[in-house]
Amino acid sequence: MRKNNALRRLLFVTLLCLVTTAVVHAQTVTKDFRNVPLKSALKVVEQQTGLSIIYETEEVNDNQTVTASFKKTPVSEALSKILTDGLKFRIQNKMIVIYKGTLQQNGSRTERTVNGTVTDAIGEPIIGANVMVKDASGVGTITDLDGHFTLKVPAGKNFLAVSYVGYASQDVVLGNKTNLTIKLTENSKLMDEVVVVGYSTQKRESLTGSLQNLKEDKLKDITSPTVENILNGKAPGVYVAPGSGQPGTNGAIIIRGKSTINESTSPLWVIDGVIVGPSAGDLNPNDIDNVTILKDAASTAIYGSQGANGVIVVTTKNAKAEKMKLNISTRVGFTNLVKGNMHVMNGAELYDYYKSFSNAEQISFPRWNEELRNSNFDWWKLATHTGIAQDYNVSLSGGGESLKSLLSLGFYKENGAVKGYDYKRYNFRYKSDYKPFKWLTIKPSMSGSRSDVDDKQYDVSSIYSNLPWDSPYDKDGNIVGNYSDTWVNSNSTNYLYELQWNHGNTTTYEFMGNLDFDVRFTDWLTFSSVNNYRWQGYSSSYYTDPRTSGAEDIGRVEESTSNMKRRYTNQKLMFNKLFGKHSVNALLAYEFNDYWFKNVGAKGTGIVPGFEVLDVTTTPEAVSGGIQEWAVQSYFFNGNYAYDNKYLVQFSFRRDGASNFGDNAKYGNFFSISGGWNINKESWFKYKWVDVLKLRASYGSVGNRPGALYPQYSLYSVSKSASYNKNPGALLAQIGNKDLTWEKTYTTGIGLDLSIFNRFRLTFDYYNKNTSNLLYNVPVSGLTGVTGIYRNIGKLNNKGFELSVGADIIQTKDWHWSIDANLGHNKNEIKELYGGKAQIIIGDGIGIAGAAGRLLKPGLDSDSWYIREWAGVNPDNGAPMWYKTVTNTDGTTSRETTSKYAEADEVVCGAYTPDFFGGFSTNLSYKNLSLEAVFGYSVGGKIYNYTRSEYDSDGAYTDRNQLKLLSKWKRWEKQGDIATHPVASYNNRTNSNKASSRYLEDGDFLKLRSLTLSYNLQLPKYYIQNMRLFLTGENLFCLTGYSGVDPELPSYQSQSGSINVVGVTSTVYPSARKFVLGCNLTF
Repeated sequence: MRKNNALRRLLFVTLLCLVTTAVVHAQTVTKDFRNVPLKSALKVVEQQTGLSIIYETEEVNDNQTVTASFKKTPVSEALSKILTDGLKFRIQNKMIVIYKGTLQQNGSRTERTVNGTVTDAIGEPIIGANVMVKDASGVGTITDLDGHFTLKVPAGKNFLAVSYVGYASQDVVLGNKTNLTIKLTENSKLMDEVVVVGYSTQKRESLTGSLQNLKEDKLKDITSPTVENILNGKAPGVYVAPGSGQPGTNGAIIIRGKSTINESTSPLWVIDGVIVGPSAGDLNPNDIDNVTILKDAASTAIYGSQGANGVIVVTTKNAKAEKMKLNISTRVGFTNLVKGNMHVMNGAELYDYYKSFSNAEQISFPRWNEELRNSNFDWWKLATHTGIAQDYNVSLSGGGESLKSLLSLGFYKENGAVKGYDYKRYNFRYKSDYKPFKWLTIKPSMSGSRSDVDDKQYDVSSIYSNLPWDSPYDKDGNIVGNYSDTWVNSNSTNYLYELQWNHGNTTTYEFMGNLDFDVRFTDWLTFSSVNNYRWQGYSSSYYTDPRTSGAEDIGRVEESTSNMKRRYTNQKLMFNKLFGKHSVNALLAYEFNDYWFKNVGAKGTGIVPGFEVLDVTTTPEAVSGGIQEWAVQSYFFNGNYAYDNKYLVQFSFRRDGASNFGDNAKYGNFFSISGGWNINKESWFKYKWVDVLKLRASYGSVGNRPGALYPQYSLYSVSKSASYNKNPGALLAQIGNKDLTWEKTYTTGIGLDLSIFNRFRLTFDYYNKNTSNLLYNVPVSGLTGVTGIYRNIGKLNNKGFELSVGADIIQTKDWHWSIDANLGHNKNEIKELYGGKAQIIIGDGIGIAGAAGRLLKPGLDSDSWYIREWAGVNPDNGAPMWYKTVTNTDGTTSRETTSKYAEADEVVCGAYTPDFFGGFSTNLSYKNLSLEAVFGYSVGGKIYNYTRSEYDSDGAYTDRNQLKLLSKWKRWEKQGDIATHPVASYNNRTNSNKASSRYLEDGDFLKLRSLTLSYNLQLPKYYIQNMRLFLTGENLFCLTGYSGVDPELPSYQSQSGSINVVGVTSTVYPSARKFVLGCNLTF
């Protein structure tokens, strides 16, 4: 009976195998291959049949190609045609095994022990590599400190899968072998699977948070000395205000909207594991390997009180275990200013404009006649030229596993497109990894920079303001002096006259040094230590000659110096262990970071022309100086758990203590919890064409500290005005708040990651951020002797979504065409103000007197404009009109027009937050030739164009030039005209150019940020591994209805030194268009 049962089971298994094999062989392939790499062809077969294909990587290489055409061809027949050079195949258990020689069909009939060593390409052991038995759920191990492993392989199993981060995975056929040496090769493409996150790295498929990782190739399309500008339009939800076109200017970044109303909106920058603050400093963009932008609580909560504005983690280039490699890159760019839609009048246009005034008979210029139509000095041409930007970099790297090093040197020089402003920067970076023992890695590094500015810049505002009737030269070509009686505007200075002597210089030094080390106790437990010292020194000198107007015939010398020091240390214990299907990695850490800053400044007057040192001034005019200090210490934990790489959970907790909080709130706690589900890895998920399908969710808290260093203390200032008996006295300067506490932001997020056919990819994120305890310097009565006190005043909400999509539309041996796009939308809303206060009126953000105001009020965007509402032009008489609110007899209110500015009331007129913004790019390549275009766009948001109040003033400003009217504008001339501009008059007193929604404009734009044509070639005869030649055009065009120079909001530096975004545009250094020639060489 037992024999019969055994026989039945054997027959059943045999029949099942035959049926399975028949079904497998019946699967078909339909594809036309033309010189396609064999590996790519096998991947197509794998996708169309749903079968797993395994092979030894040494037997299937990139040089083998396939040319064949199949239409519903059985898989076995297709493989027979595809495989050449002695390659054979066998189909078993829904797997296709490709091999050379002979193959043992099944594994050993009994359990066996397999030993082996996993090494890299040069034979160095790989620690922590995963070695798994294929089709044996949860059976596997990781290599030890020597790269060794021992594994019990179940009976009947014949294949191992070996993998390690950054290396190509390898399937190993066991056959009769029990002792293996497995060599893995580095794969730069697979490095995309590894992402630098807070204090560690993770495989992309195990991430549960929202982040954007940008590799080096996505950052090289822009020639800029500052890192902020190269991120513009590259990541959804990341808004970059590029700053002005002046060389060396930093941009401002906002991630997922403003989480504060008074403090800095700058994200936290982390460079090579070191927290450096709200700016990347003088980091050389050419040194960057990749940038990771952390957005949600799951990603940023590990940074606690510094993570509310998002975190930007920069990883600079590292040396690899390889032969010494020399890289040389050079770029030369030519820049010209962009006028945008802001064009001022020439002599004839300005004369005709004044002649059209309703009271032209009152014009009282010193010189006023029709000959002015022929006076047409071009102040734009005087001040501008073709600027030159030069960027040179050289790096040397290489070594073995025991010692590998990298040294890079960089030099950037730019002569601005506005004459007289020259910027230079020198950079160096050295990094080394030294392994004296297998368990110890020592990682010393240092970097430094020096930047110089020589400032004799031609006046930017004069490009627009100076009258075309006035020339800086007399008829003999000599420079005329200030307040020349030959000028129509004889009350003006001639900046060209002053630039003969006046000038300024600044120098900034930066240095960072690290002595880091890792101690690997076991293959799953490591201690890591990061120890950093950072110093920044700044000096400036400005000379104003006695012969110039601003010096009042006495001259002035100004000098200032400052020094900043930061110490940072981080001590981490890291755990990484695989238990069958269970993967656990965690870290426990202590961190300390302190800051010290000292500045000294002095001014002296009364000098002999040409003497530019303080000790020859006769009168000390002013001295200033101060010392600032703060410190933060933290304890934190982060843990990640994955089951079978399908179900992911992450938890982090951090406790921060900061010196600039009240004694009652020194410490704050921050946390996050998140999860993910890799749906495509489920056994029931049968869609092989889906490469990635992952759901993510997270919730957590981050914080923000006040910009003021000592808001918890009542401070006093020593003042001469408070002296008694000639002894200086002290006055109360600040009221302290011992209960002042952290701004806290609680964020909920959900996300989806999708990739299909190895061609199409999509990432979607939705977030909801609630910020409480908003920090604000609340105004108080002047009777107290101070103007404000820091308080936690209210609540703020940001919610929105981010979308990024991409596709490799064409992907053949010779052709490749890809498209990537991203979009971000954020809605900002104030939820509550302190004490139930109804509203707070604040300024424009940059302190322009008489400019637009903003309103903080529950239910509104925190960047809402609060201003008089423009009602247009009265068609009967050409008078300006605004709206006013009137109360009707029944108690209701309505809006009516008035031509009296004082009667109009201020109302909310939109906000400068865009509705959505982002960028898109496309890359088309044929063999070694490539063409790439990068675009940026923004839709929605209102910009206050302050420049129009001066240069589109309807005659109010008669001492400066005026704008040409755009084609969509029309000035009132006669009764019945429907016009955008009121009647103009000399010394206009109608207040038509005062702050109102007249100067609020849509900020919509579409920009071609860069267009790059490049060619790669190899010249081994000359020891050149690769040469890349390229031509790039930057800022080539902008489609916009905005009447100013550039609709991208400029960044402004606040008094605290932070770089912020405000919705006002004034007369700033215009943006530049740049054409760049470059060459990169690798030896």
